[in-house]
Amino acid sequence: MRSHFFFLFFFYFYFAASDLASDRAALLALRSAVGGRSLLWNITEPNICLWPGVQCSSDKKYVAELHLPGTGLSGVIPAGTISNLTRLQTLSLRYNALSGVFPSDIFSSLRDLRNVYLQHNFFSGEIPDGVFSLPNLVRLNLAHNNFSGSISPSVNNLTRLATLYLEENQFSGEIPDVNVPGLVQFNVSGNLLTGQIPEKLSTQPKSAFQGNSLCGAPLDLCDGQQTKSKKKLSGGAIAGIVVGSVIGLLLVLLLLFCLCRKRGEKEVRSNEAAGIKQTEIEIPPEKEVMAGAASAAAFGAKEKEVVNAEVNGGGKSLVFFAKAPGRNYDLDDLLKASAEVLGKGTFGTAYKAVLDAGITLVVKRLRDVTVPEKEFRQKIEEVGRMNHDNLVPLRAYYYSRDEKLLVYDYITMGSLSALLHGNKGASRTPLNWETRTSIAVGAARGISHLHSQGQSISHGNIKSSNILLTKSHDARVSDFGLAQLVGPSSTPTRVDGYRAPEVTDPRKVSQKADVYSFGVLLLELLTGKAPTHSLSNEEGVDLPRWVQSVVREEWTSEVFDLELLRYQNVEEDMVQLLQLAVNCTAQYPDKRPSMAEVTARIEDLCRPGFQDNNIVDNPEE
Repeated sequence: MRSHFFFLFFFYFYFAASDLASDRAALLALRSAVGGRSLLWNITEPNICLWPGVQCSSDKKYVAELHLPGTGLSGVIPAGTISNLTRLQTLSLRYNALSGVFPSDIFSSLRDLRNVYLQHNFFSGEIPDGVFSLPNLVRLNLAHNNFSGSISPSVNNLTRLATLYLEENQFSGEIPDVNVPGLVQFNVSGNLLTGQIPEKLSTQPKSAFQGNSLCGAPLDLCDGQQTKSKKKLSGGAIAGIVVGSVIGLLLVLLLLFCLCRKRGEKEVRSNEAAGIKQTEIEIPPEKEVMAGAASAAAFGAKEKEVVNAEVNGGGKSLVFFAKAPGRNYDLDDLLKASAEVLGKGTFGTAYKAVLDAGITLVVKRLRDVTVPEKEFRQKIEEVGRMNHDNLVPLRAYYYSRDEKLLVYDYITMGSLSALLHGNKGASRTPLNWETRTSIAVGAARGISHLHSQGQSISHGNIKSSNILLTKSHDARVSDFGLAQLVGPSSTPTRVDGYRAPEVTDPRKVSQKADVYSFGVLLLELLTGKAPTHSLSNEEGVDLPRWVQSVVREEWTSEVFDLELLRYQNVEEDMVQLLQLAVNCTAQYPDKRPSMAEVTARIEDLCRPGFQDNNIVDNPEE
């Protein structure tokens, strides 16, 4: 019995060591071929599971994952290297300079492969046929290479495929009739493809097909489809359209008649409203408003400014917006509230006001407003109509000749700037990767919503102090829509670190300039460093230039916040988000992505892995 146990013990460790020895030889062969000085493995370390980028199975019997993103690899991968890692499940070689035809033996030998990430290299030739016979493949990303040839119909053999990214290559011919039930992410944009988009892919976004000679949903209809739709218009259908048009015209005439009858009534009501559309509450005369120092205990302190409550062409009222909850307070309540200065920002001073009813608000007192009253009300009402979970809602405002006040919800955790740079002591709670990416995606969604309201609508003042956080670290974007209300003197140098190079007038900031500022914000999240002049007590750095100087030769962990380096298995995602931030801060506006594209990329990066038999696949792209 004892000898039998010893035999099993010897058998187990002999073959486990044998598998690792074979994997070690394969890794050294790869290093010799393409590694150069980039694969800084300590080859004197006998345990290859400790080599950077090498992840072994839980029982340490074989190499299960190989992650080498952005490590400066170059040259051609020879056959008989990676293919000898026979139990490999994840292969990541993205953001390198590898070239040539990808060896076909990798796909024919590695039957356990689930995730393949080869994007942003220089691979050429057709997709090896062996890739379409991998039974467990879930994610395949070949984007931004020089792959050519047609897309094989054999892609339907990949029954577990969830991600197929082939954009920015040289693929030609038609898209096969893809019918993979679990396919969620798909992109073939920027190729040489022709013909009609298969019906099964018509629910994908337009961006997945642009840059080709394709037609059909979600793009424009093909010529045949248009002809077919025209033929369907029978005589009866045309007659129905005519009758419907006549009825519609009669309804319009009836509506105009009703409007004319009530025109006089509307003019009277308009005069009574004095141009104010929202619910109004009269301001008592000779009231005091804002505290002039952080030590002020209440709005009634003698240091406070005095509001001129005399009638100056109207404007005596606190104006609420329709979405404002609980309008059970008025300006008099604000004047009596205890208050403290939260900070002096680009457009004015913000105060935290706690009302007697227990309601906590933020009152921002604007300075240097240069637009006339009518334009002010028009613009601020546009701001008040903005409604999104990742925007700080404007609840009410007040306008007079001498005072312009804005009332917002109070966001409990303060700003991202304070969280990143405020407490550097031992008591600081590190911001983990999940929290930072959650903040990034929330802020991106809020800004993207602003941009979706029209080409002329931008934020104009994106920075970490304007990203406020709830207790669950959900991001709320503040100060949007205010840049157009103030003069140039109100924009101090503290925003220079975020400002796009083409911006000369802070009141005229384009959406692409917003993208630049958001890119700096991403760099701030990743590096933990403050941009130039963003803090009053430290100079900061020119983040875009500093990051580019560090990573010019090769991607390196030196740019990342030390707090992030303690988290394992996120290096690839950090590199990908860093690349996105660099793209956002491109020198020329037309080289930057849109906020919608930025948001989609971050959402893809943060999307949880697909669940399959209680195994979570790596969400890397």
